[in-house]
Amino acid sequence: MPYNVFVLGLEDLSRSVLDRIERDSGGRYRFHQLLDFQQVIRDRHIDAADLLHRARCALDEFDGPVDGIVIGFWDFPATSMVPLLCAERGLPAPSLESVVKCEHKYWSRLEQQRVTTAIPRFATVDPDAERPPPGLNYPLWVKPVKSYNSSLAFRAPDDERYRSALADISAGIDRLGKPFQMFLDMLDPPGAVSRIGATACLAEEEAVGRQATVEGYVCDGDIRPYAVIDSIRFPGRPSFLCYRYPSTLPRRIVGRLTALTDRVVRRMGLDTTTFNVEYFWDPDTDRVTLLEINPRHSQSHTQLLRSVDGITNHEHAVRLALGLEPRRPRGGGRFPMAAKWYLRSFHDGVVVRSPDAGDIARLEREVPGATARICYHAGTRLSDVPGNDGYSYQLADIYVGADDVDGLRRAYEECAARLPFEIRPVRPAGGAG
Repeated sequence: MPYNVFVLGLEDLSRSVLDRIERDSGGRYRFHQLLDFQQVIRDRHIDAADLLHRARCALDEFDGPVDGIVIGFWDFPATSMVPLLCAERGLPAPSLESVVKCEHKYWSRLEQQRVTTAIPRFATVDPDAERPPPGLNYPLWVKPVKSYNSSLAFRAPDDERYRSALADISAGIDRLGKPFQMFLDMLDPPGAVSRIGATACLAEEEAVGRQATVEGYVCDGDIRPYAVIDSIRFPGRPSFLCYRYPSTLPRRIVGRLTALTDRVVRRMGLDTTTFNVEYFWDPDTDRVTLLEINPRHSQSHTQLLRSVDGITNHEHAVRLALGLEPRRPRGGGRFPMAAKWYLRSFHDGVVVRSPDAGDIARLEREVPGATARICYHAGTRLSDVPGNDGYSYQLADIYVGADDVDGLRRAYEECAARLPFEIRPVRPAGGAG
């Protein structure tokens, strides 16, 4: 009998990856959608209690055994829902406490500082304060204690931008903060975390240098990093330009990052889960700074790993959800290097024309190993879609493979030229643009 694996917040890109895993397994797995992506991630209003109720009903009504539940490879609220749903059915999963420790940015920092000094100076902030707390120096990053995809995270180089960042955050903090509070209330966090709750703000001194992510998994307490990916931003901007695998960081720095990852993931108490940990390395000072710990793997890295290693991180998550040890072949993919590029607009507007299925098919035929996912379609105003990074609007994801770094850029430019976006400018509605 095949394993029945439910995927919370399943969307089309993940469905295509899982379909391939299902085929390659000879029918060993059967994947089922447990609520759709729009309900779980993209809705402007998140009712976590209602989502849990609907998920439980769907599982109870399924005619067959439920063998595993995994997140739809995105973020909250799916990441916090899965530990609860699995615990109720005795299925393998990380504990809710370990996940919430990672997702609550202040609680996470409190835990990190117990095992490392490689973190920026940080403090919770009063949303009505005119200046940052004593001891913090500009430039700062100001963010909610709960967010994702850099949403409502703002760089503040001075008092004026600090105040405007807090105003922007206050206007949108309840969207994730209020439903996240429900999960925090199920736990017994430290007093400092209980006092601020899930709708507070955090300020951190800016980390600089080259950014990279260590991705891995924990199985029976054994922490296994399996990839280090470069995260590259647009020049002079905080928005991501691309993710590149494998990393081009010096080998000794990769070693430092993986060793630190072991310590902080162990401290969080994560088990039976994939994870990723984001870092900066400053080549001028040789300083490593830990940015954040995510209790899931990154969907953005999935195609990269398949292109280079011949196996996706989705498969790791599926096997862990079934109580199985992931397998880790390396170098079995089609390309020596792979990248995910972000095609962005830095100004608000209404999409007049966007690429269709024929445009994507043509791109895939003409650029070997490339594909794209379109984020906006005709008639949509860019600022109407939640989840952008506060500085730009993500029009499309472009995935490419190549022999080297220069080949990755050439492939991206060829793909971008084949994606016909037409956007009519409009007056900014707040946030990016």
